[in-house]
Amino acid sequence: MFRYKTKGTCSQEIQFDIVDGKLSGVKFVGGCSGNTQGIAKLVEGMDAQEAVKRLSGIKCGFKSTSCPDQLSRAIQENL
Repeated sequence: MFRYKTKGTCSQEIQFDIVDGKLSGVKFVGGCSGNTQGIAKLVEGMDAQEAVKRLSGIKCGFKSTSCPDQLSRAIQENL
C-alpha cells in the first residue's frame, strides 16, 4: 500500500496500490467524502498511466491543485 501526503487540498492523504499497472484500493483520508469516494471508484482498476493523463492539472476553485491532481502526482511518484 502506497501512502501519499497531499499538499494544498482538504484531503490529507491518499492510499492505493498499483497491481500489474492498474490502480487498486484507492482511498482518500479527509476531503469531501462524496467527491473523493467517487474519484476512488472511477479509477479503481484503471491503468495507472491513463489515470495520470486524465487527472493531472485539475484545479479546485482558486487552488492550484485538487484531490484528482494530487492522486495523479501520487501515482507518478509511485511509478
